Amino acid sequence: MIIFAYKAVNQDGDVQEGTKEAKDEAAVVRQLQEDGLIPLNVSPASLKTSYLFSLKKTKDSLSQKEIALFTKELATLLQAGLPLDRSLVVLMDLIEEDSKIHLLIKNVLQQVKGGANLADALQSESDAFSRFYINMLRAGEAGGSVDVVLGQLSEYLEKSKELKDTVNTALIYPAILVIMAMGSVFLLLTFVVPQFMEMFESAGKELPLSTQIVVGAAEWLQSYWWILLILGSATFFIMRYELSIGPRKKQWDGIILSIPLFGEIIRNMSTTNFTRTLGTLLTNGVPILTALGIVKGTLSNLVLVDALSSAEENLKQGKDMSSALIESGEFPKMATQMIKMGEETGKMEEMLERTANTYDKQLKITIERMLAMMEPILIVTLGLLIAGIIISILSAILSVNDLAF
Repeated sequence: MIIFAYKAVNQDGDVQEGTKEAKDEAAVVRQLQEDGLIPLNVSPASLKTSYLFSLKKTKDSLSQKEIALFTKELATLLQAGLPLDRSLVVLMDLIEEDSKIHLLIKNVLQQVKGGANLADALQSESDAFSRFYINMLRAGEAGGSVDVVLGQLSEYLEKSKELKDTVNTALIYPAILVIMAMGSVFLLLTFVVPQFMEMFESAGKELPLSTQIVVGAAEWLQSYWWILLILGSATFFIMRYELSIGPRKKQWDGIILSIPLFGEIIRNMSTTNFTRTLGTLLTNGVPILTALGIVKGTLSNLVLVDALSSAEENLKQGKDMSSALIESGEFPKMATQMIKMGEETGKMEEMLERTANTYDKQLKITIERMLAMMEPILIVTLGLLIAGIIISILSAILSVNDLAF
C-alpha cells in the first residue's frame, strides 16, 4: 500500500487536502468520489507535487502547459456542477498569489462577475489563448455547453502536446550525435593534433597526404576558429531574414517538404493538426469558412496554407473543399480522399477525426523510419571521421620512425 496526497473539492466548492493509503491512484480517486468529493490532484505523498501549477510563473506570458492544465481543471469543476465564478475561485485557491496565472484568473473572475463571457474575458487578459481556443469557447458559450467544450479543448491540447513531444523527442538523439561528432573533431584538431606538430616539424620528412590535411585543418582551426562563429551567425541571421519574407519563406517551405522522410514528417504533422483542429471546430458549431480561417493560422508552412486558401475559395464559390486539396497535391492522397468521403456522406467531423488519428500513427511510423536510417549513418560517419584523424596521425608517426605496417 502507498500513501497518496490529494486535493479535492466538495459540493460547496471548498478545497480539501489530505492523505489516503491505497494500492494506486485510481483507488484513491474512487474513494474520494465515493465520499462525494471531486478529485483535483492525486500523487504519492513523497513527491509533494501540485497537479495544477506546481511551478511559479516566471515569464511574462502563459505557457502552453499552464493553459492546458487551466483548461483541464476548469472543465473538471464545471462538469462537476460548480458555477463558473465558483470554479474560478477554487482555481485561485490552488495556486500561489504572486503567479501570473493567479492574476489572470482574478481579472477574469472580475469580468465574469461584471457580466462578460469567459471567452471575451480570457481574450482581453492574455494573448496566449489562440484564435482556435477563443472561438471554440465562444461556440460552447453560445450552445450552453462550456464544460463540454473545455473538456474537448483539454483533450485537443493534450494530443497536440503529445504530437510535438513525439517529434522533439525523435530529434534529440540525432542532435546529440551531431554535437558529439562536432565536439570530438574540434577537440582532436585543437588539442590532440597540435601535440604531435612539433615532432613532425623536427623530423624533416614529408608527411603523408592524409596527415598534411589533418595538420592543415588543425592549424587553420587554431588560427581562424572565429571565422566559423561568424559564418554560423551569418547563416542564422540570413535564414531568419529569408523566412521573414513571405515569397522566400514559401520557397523554403517547398524545399523542406521535398526532403525525403523529413518532408514527410512535416506533411503528416501538418495534416494531423489541420484535420484535428478543423474537426474540433466543426463539431462545436463553428462555420466552416471561419474554421478554415482559424486552421490556416495554426499552420506555419506557407505551401500548405496556400492549399487551404484554395479550399477556402472553393467553398466561397459553392464548390467542395476536397477538390482544391486534391488538386494542390500538397496533402497526402489518403487524407484528401477521406475528406472527400466526409463531404459526400455528410460526416465531415467524423472523417476529419479519423484522418487525424490515422496520420498521428503514420507520423510515429515515419519518425521511427527516419531514426532507423539516421542513427547508423551518424554513428558510422562519426566513427570514420575520428578514425581517419587518428589513423593519419599514427601513419605519420610510423613514417617519421621509418616503420612499416
